[in-house]
Amino acid sequence: MNDQTVAVSQSVIHHDAALRVVQAALAKAESLGISVCVAVVDSSGRLAGFARMPKAFLISSDLAIKKAHAAAAVGIAPEVVEEVLGQEAPRVREGLLLTGFTLIRGGLPLRAGEDLIGAVGVSGGPESLDVECAQAGVAALRA
Repeated sequence: MNDQTVAVSQSVIHHDAALRVVQAALAKAESLGISVCVAVVDSSGRLAGFARMPKAFLISSDLAIKKAHAAAAVGIAPEVVEEVLGQEAPRVREGLLLTGFTLIRGGLPLRAGEDLIGAVGVSGGPESLDVECAQAGVAALRA
């Protein structure tokens, strides 16, 4: 690294792409017959897109954002984080969870090539269906 370097560029999701992710996740939820909240954050964890379906649980709004934030924070899905944490001391897991991080499934990183550009979080259904909706959102970036 050059001693003169004082800034770096960071890729973030474009608002049009964030809306495509939200719409795809909502469409998947409708096809599954569940009501969810969908959050998209950029690579710095800031909210870039959000939608709440009628009848979605109130708590699902916060959980969707937390799931997206967690996936953006580490760039991997929560189940992978949980697997890695299983190899760490319990205090590492406790410390991570104290920050507001969640290990609840339904958050996935969003990438443009190798670059992390954000993450999507879905909450409102069973974890497995939240993951399916999040996967539909990720797939929308590849379409």
